[in-house]
Amino acid sequence: MFTALIDYARLVRAGWTLTRHDALVPREFAHLAPGPLQAFGSLTRIGARGRAKRPGERLAFAFERLGPAYVKLGQFMATRPDIIGFEMAADLGRLQDKMPAFSDAEARREIEAAFGQKIDDLFTEFSGPIAAASIAQAHRATLKDGRKVAVKVLRPAIERIAAREFRAFARAARHIESASSAARRMEPVQFIETLKASAAIELDLRMEAGAASELAENLKDEPRLRIPEVIWPLSSRRVLTVEWIDGAPLGDLAALDARGVNREELARLVISVFLTQALHTGFFHADMHQGNLIVDDQGRLALIDFGIMGRLDEIARHTFAEIIYGFITRNYKRTAEVHFNAGYITRDHSIDAFAQALRAVGEPLQGRNAAQVDMSRVLQQLFDVTAMFDMHLRPELVLLQRTMVTVEGVARLLDPEVDMWEAATPTVRAYINKAIGPQAQAEKLRTATRKALEIAPQLPHYVEEIGKAAEKIADGRVDLRQPPPQKTGITRIALWFAGAAALLLTIFAVFR
Repeated sequence: MFTALIDYARLVRAGWTLTRHDALVPREFAHLAPGPLQAFGSLTRIGARGRAKRPGERLAFAFERLGPAYVKLGQFMATRPDIIGFEMAADLGRLQDKMPAFSDAEARREIEAAFGQKIDDLFTEFSGPIAAASIAQAHRATLKDGRKVAVKVLRPAIERIAAREFRAFARAARHIESASSAARRMEPVQFIETLKASAAIELDLRMEAGAASELAENLKDEPRLRIPEVIWPLSSRRVLTVEWIDGAPLGDLAALDARGVNREELARLVISVFLTQALHTGFFHADMHQGNLIVDDQGRLALIDFGIMGRLDEIARHTFAEIIYGFITRNYKRTAEVHFNAGYITRDHSIDAFAQALRAVGEPLQGRNAAQVDMSRVLQQLFDVTAMFDMHLRPELVLLQRTMVTVEGVARLLDPEVDMWEAATPTVRAYINKAIGPQAQAEKLRTATRKALEIAPQLPHYVEEIGKAAEKIADGRVDLRQPPPQKTGITRIALWFAGAAALLLTIFAVFR
């Protein structure tokens, strides 16, 4: 009971902050609310600030004032334009975690506590904060061996603050989900659980170190890509140290042009790198905004900040690839079947009707570049289709969806005329060939053959045992309440052939 009261008090405080920025019942949408709520909204807007700003801008500003957990909530809300609208999603998507820095003295204390040594014993140089986000801030330093590094330090007490806020979020989500069937379709409780799980990983910098290391290993064969090296002796739960990368961030187009960067090629590379991660390895950087992407001094694309990562299992990767490839090849029937086979849409709906709806979404995109497509209209139509067919939010795809939207925005920034489908085709086709093409089928055949050969030496024994069982049945020693076979010799032969046939079927089942 006491915990619930505290949670409600936190929600009330958040509501008060939202009303001060006209972000709780925004005047632009108040006419859509019931009469009592309209009246309440009118009262809350008395003395509200930021009247000249858009609703999404006011909400983003309020979230920044409420703290780290709300910044994360705003960033994740930006992935659901089907709920909040595309303009508001775009405004919230600009939340880049820019927060006031905590003191240099506090950062030094955190580092010294983590490693049991004085700062001067660890580094020859250690700067003040160069960037501050909702969960941590970064410093530039120089190791004793002369290497330049970036040192990331968690905010003091951030774990306790986040835990309290997420508990309040969860309570509010449960109330929202119980309000209506439309709200349940959006899965607010699962949405908050996904957000909470993502934040928990961000709050342990050892996880980020492991993510950077794994991603570097997965992408080591891509010469155009760079992942900073983790300095393991100086990384812990609350401190992360990685090599420093000099370069131009992708958001600084003037700096990229000054370096002679081909922005069209870079846009295609960003798309390819994301799809390679998501499809070929199933482990992807899920925060690929322009601030986390740098072109280094050698012209390579560098990824930084690995606090938010996503994973897709083999089935999800296969489904994702087939959906994209279905749109690319205009095979809408196959794309619809993939949705049904994955359980995204229940069997009480028509596959043909869903294929027709997907065609209406996909056909206007064919042969058109980003400058010719109003992506907000396309996404709105797609969301309308999913609502029509009762498609629920898939928690494992939330980060994928968010990253796809972010990557599309970065590619558009670099090259407003980029053809997203054409840029995606080589990577998607390579995965399709690898997953279900002749090479994949040959590998499955080899695997099945190895398993069959492991079974083969025992096959005569299995057949003999089956034959003995058949004799018992034939002699009436086992009552199966069925007429017994008359000739046990024939039974043995038949069973032996049945076993052999089963062995062959095991080998060739991969081609079904």
